[in-house]
Amino acid sequence: MHITNVNYRAAQFIMSAPSLAKCPDDIGHEVAFAGRSNAGKSSAINTLTGIKGLARTSKTPGRTQLLNFFNIGEDQRLVDLPGYGYAKVPHNVKQQWGEHVTEYLRRRLSLAGLVLVMDIRHPLQPFDMQMLQWSAQAGVPTHALLTKADKLSRGAAHAALLTIDRRLTELDPEGTLFTLQCFSATKKTGLVELKEILDHWFTSEFSVPNANK
Repeated sequence: MHITNVNYRAAQFIMSAPSLAKCPDDIGHEVAFAGRSNAGKSSAINTLTGIKGLARTSKTPGRTQLLNFFNIGEDQRLVDLPGYGYAKVPHNVKQQWGEHVTEYLRRRLSLAGLVLVMDIRHPLQPFDMQMLQWSAQAGVPTHALLTKADKLSRGAAHAALLTIDRRLTELDPEGTLFTLQCFSATKKTGLVELKEILDHWFTSEFSVPNANK
């Protein structure tokens, strides 16, 4: 049985920040969750922490427009980044979201890793590829969380996993930055594996070259 050093059930909302300047002190370790709207990002965070409603889920995609911070321990935080894709908001608002997220990802020194949430039925959309390419260039560890795996048969889910793995290998030939897994918030499959990845990030020393930030 996997024994975690991080108490995700202790997660508490700290604050919502509209920009990097309004974020909490840049110390300790943070793991950020990113993904297109409707990919299941909020459900994944709620399943990880075991706290229903911690991260808002909504039938109106894109409602979360801020960087949301959750404390899970001493200088350990989860960050729910704004979702993208289907949001029915003005273009200038979408552009502003993108600028704030990009600034956070490039300049946040406490960022230990990024969880990129993708619907396993619709992976590697343009936003996903943009995030993966940035991660590869910046040297930021990124875990591809393929959600809604319960919507596919086991064989179809495995085939999707292999296809995505090949694309990740193209971006990261040395295999040092990217990991991936299937996940279902409904059935809680893959939860232990997700915690193992995050535990490593939260408890390891890390260094991201400033030149790539």
